Amino acid sequence: MFFIETPRLVLRQTTPVDAQFAFDLNSDPEVLKYTGDEPFSSVFEAEEFLHAYDQYVRFGYGRWLVILKETNKPIGWCGLKNQMEELGIVDLGYRFMRSQWGNGFATESAAASIEWGFANTDIASLVGRVAIGNRSSVRVLEKLGFEYEKDENCYDHPAQWFRLQREKWQNRF
Repeated sequence: MFFIETPRLVLRQTTPVDAQFAFDLNSDPEVLKYTGDEPFSSVFEAEEFLHAYDQYVRFGYGRWLVILKETNKPIGWCGLKNQMEELGIVDLGYRFMRSQWGNGFATESAAASIEWGFANTDIASLVGRVAIGNRSSVRVLEKLGFEYEKDENCYDHPAQWFRLQREKWQNRF
């Protein structure tokens, strides 16, 4: 199994075994507030989703489960989603349990995902899409060096699009 480590976190591929966590994460209306996603109707539906998730096989990366080292428990997900066929982009995304908000886990796991993506693929840039009003996610992207690009819907929801070029990431220090 694939792993990325940070000082506080481990990122790994999701599997159907993670269905209960995925169900719990997507059951909180506050977590889903800016996503446009519907909650899973059951743990079985979450398991089926995870079973069918093909990004790792197709592209070698995807959304990774984020595990807090201190507890060895999942706290969210973060990673890259290849949407080149539909939108011509690779998207950075993250979602965390509400109890974990404000601890810097989105920034830490996103930085690790970006670093991995630019070091291990030929991706030229990453896009982060944030629903209008989700100021916390905008701050995460700005901390990571993403720059505002445009306002455009994301799955029929008004969103701001941000972009990070490989060169900017590599020359950030």
